[in-house]
Amino acid sequence: MAEPATAAISGADTAWMIVATALVLFMTLPGLALFYGGLVRSKNVLSVFVQCFALAGVMTLLWVAYGYSLAFGNGGDYQWGIGNLDKAFLKGVTVDAVSGSIPESLFAAFQMTFAIITPALIVGAFAERMRFKGMLLFSILWFTFSYLPICHMAWAGEGALFHGWGVLDFAGGTVVHVNAGIAGLVTCLMLGRRSGYPKEVMRPHNLPFAVIGAGMLWVGWFGFNAGSELAADGTAAMALLVTHVAAATATVVWMAIEMVMHGKASALGVATGAVAGLVAITPASGTAGPLGAMAIGAASALAGYYFATGVKHRFGYDDSLDVFGVHGVGGVVGALLTGVFAATQFGGSGLAEGLTIGSQVWAQAKSVLVTIAWSGVVSVVAFFLADKFVGMRVPIEVERGGLDLAEHQEQAYEIV
Repeated sequence: MAEPATAAISGADTAWMIVATALVLFMTLPGLALFYGGLVRSKNVLSVFVQCFALAGVMTLLWVAYGYSLAFGNGGDYQWGIGNLDKAFLKGVTVDAVSGSIPESLFAAFQMTFAIITPALIVGAFAERMRFKGMLLFSILWFTFSYLPICHMAWAGEGALFHGWGVLDFAGGTVVHVNAGIAGLVTCLMLGRRSGYPKEVMRPHNLPFAVIGAGMLWVGWFGFNAGSELAADGTAAMALLVTHVAAATATVVWMAIEMVMHGKASALGVATGAVAGLVAITPASGTAGPLGAMAIGAASALAGYYFATGVKHRFGYDDSLDVFGVHGVGGVVGALLTGVFAATQFGGSGLAEGLTIGSQVWAQAKSVLVTIAWSGVVSVVAFFLADKFVGMRVPIEVERGGLDLAEHQEQAYEIV
């Protein structure tokens, strides 16, 4: 996902990337907002909407101010480091500036949509109980000290840590999903369970919202994955195909599991299964073929179902909307299996010269371990600082009354 080496603008590539950028933003607004909003209780739906919109605004400003420069600037030979501030406030990103075969302004905008959705994903882990101010401060700190360094390690090209290891992360398995999933696990553990969890039934208040949101995510993911080729070519087309195949496979597998376990398939299950498949194919979307997409989709559904319905309840942590179970676990599964299904014998595009499946999987595993450790430490420190300065948990009476009224002085639905 590093910038291509050529310097001539392609009209076809530019047109496709404008569409892809819009599709990725569409994933957050309104896709993720509807998906998460439908899954919470009616007294908290507006809080989720506001959080998604607020993060879209805040992360955009941070990306322009320093995010793009730190993520994609030249960090020198210090592989564990970060870029520089040479392009702070997009200095030098002019109408004539070129990044590969597209305008640099478009490259910066496309990457900005990833920087928006990644912290927004974490919202689902602490939904219904975090202060709005705490969410904002935590997200700013986490974006600065976790998202940007991991993004740089994976996608900054020559000299970047993951690049040096030969890691394959086409569209954000580590950068987005493992990174956000670990942050979600940390925040839900440090924040504590929702009042009444797990004894009280906390059903989604509007499953149609959630299913519509998941459908928007599915469509938007074509921009997420196929757009990461940064060109309108065969790799982008295959990325689109395998993205859809993986999502479809995971949907069917999740549905089949529910039918075996409970006798019926649920709307929540098919929507969650689709998202699990989309998550897992993300790092492999530029290298896997259809066979690999089916295997990765099936594996993500099996692992996601196990963690979302088994592990979470066994250990009692309140990951409200299964951010860790779907994004964290799915991201790990996808990152590791990328090393397998990139091989030509499984229909993939092929491994780099001299690499075996085993050595590629080991490179993938190292990137996953670094991301888990990095995001975990940053999340703990960011949570501690945000809690100290503005507070993270709303009072119990506020939680029981709902965040919509207490935090935003609004209600989604009038009681008649």
